Amino acid sequence: MKLLKVAISAAALALAIVPALAQAPSTLRIGLQEDPDMLDPHKARTFVGRIVFMGLCDRLVDITPELKLVPRLATEWNFSADGLTLTMKLRSDAKFHDGEAFNAEAAKANLERARTLPDSLRKAELASVDTIEAPDATTLVLKLKRPDATLLSQLTDRAGMMLSPKSLSGDVAAKPICSGPYKFVERVQNDRIVLEKFKEHWEADKYSFDRILYRAIPDTTVRLANLRSGELDMLERLAPTDVKSAQSDKSLKVESVANLGYQGITINTNNGEAANQPMGKDKRVRQALSLSIDRKVLSQVVFEGLYAPSNQPFNPGNFYVSADLPIPARDLAKAKALLKEARQSKVSVELFVTNNPVDAQLGQVIQAMAQEAGIDIQIRSTEFASQLRDQQQGKFQMSRVGWSGRIDPDGNIHPFAHSKGNQNDGKYANPEVDKLLDEARTIYEPAERKKRYDAAQKILQDELPIIYLYNQTVFFAMRSNIQGFAINPDGMIRLAGLKRS
Repeated sequence: MKLLKVAISAAALALAIVPALAQAPSTLRIGLQEDPDMLDPHKARTFVGRIVFMGLCDRLVDITPELKLVPRLATEWNFSADGLTLTMKLRSDAKFHDGEAFNAEAAKANLERARTLPDSLRKAELASVDTIEAPDATTLVLKLKRPDATLLSQLTDRAGMMLSPKSLSGDVAAKPICSGPYKFVERVQNDRIVLEKFKEHWEADKYSFDRILYRAIPDTTVRLANLRSGELDMLERLAPTDVKSAQSDKSLKVESVANLGYQGITINTNNGEAANQPMGKDKRVRQALSLSIDRKVLSQVVFEGLYAPSNQPFNPGNFYVSADLPIPARDLAKAKALLKEARQSKVSVELFVTNNPVDAQLGQVIQAMAQEAGIDIQIRSTEFASQLRDQQQGKFQMSRVGWSGRIDPDGNIHPFAHSKGNQNDGKYANPEVDKLLDEARTIYEPAERKKRYDAAQKILQDELPIIYLYNQTVFFAMRSNIQGFAINPDGMIRLAGLKRS
């Protein structure tokens, strides 16, 4: 009898536990290669920050895996016949995380902030906008100074992300209040960012997880070990050296896509005292460095041959790649001759790299190759957000950095090569390049736009403010029970449809 009572009690306890477990919050744990910079879409610039924003902040427009523009907070749009007015119809059922309604006035407030805030990095992206009107709650009208073929693509990213207007007067980055499917809970610097489901989101039924936990783990080996142990559900940018191992692990699955952007070395040519050295001041020294690097060997040694060598800001196969600028073969004799012509028998220069094993190895291989040409590279390593901050402040000579890419070619070249580009950290300036890049923004016909980019690239390949090295294939790894992941060339993790089986 006593045994029967114990059995009944145990069964009752088990039944009591089942609903409790069913109600426990489900958490998706994502491993990031770096810690994001500030969580303010108008001031941020990191790739991993964009990944976090995908869950946190809705955008006016989105892109599909096929790189087509699709509605998000804007349901439809059209340009006037002269290309000088963009009219957008907006959703009427969207809310911000503070309960305030999203409407045209809110969208106007965000775009005004993005294009006028002194330290906004979105100003150049919205430079064509003259005035913004909100004639009614669901209509947004942008009057332009000139036609702008890039504008819609800009609104698919941080320039088009919406923050609660009531939050704009405070410290946005400390507690961002957006309108996305997940709302901000906490951030522990260099460790984690936690979001929780926003149940009043207009598309809430498409999001299965109650919480999203982003973990910053720069060491690729540690990040993969965390995935294998089940401490992570998925990670972005699996190291190429780990791809075969992860693919053979039955508890994991791997997805990949060619990135839209570029990876290379940004050189300080005109940003403060650090630019006053041979690499910054003499294009022949930069040309020598470029010729000292064997891009094919670089890919084989560091990336298992999985990344395509490149010398342009556009990904291989892109319509805007110039056929007149083939990837240069390594030529040590010519590199040495250029240094001699520049009256530099030995050049010493510092290269900034991110403090992860892949970037460290990449820096060491470049260092060894350059040494053979007479260029002595000292490597400085730090975490990514600090690297970007020092770049902006001109506290660098060369920086090994890349760009995740945009669907419009302007997004891969104008911010970095135009004298007023908001991410032109080396302060490179050439009036002819400015003219060509500005003209390209006003042209809708692809072949005509390409003529401007080809001409600008011819100058940039000679002056080399950026030495392009390779195009990155982005590898995602996840536990085999994670379903519904839709891979996109922009490298973002879209949380809609993701679930655990």
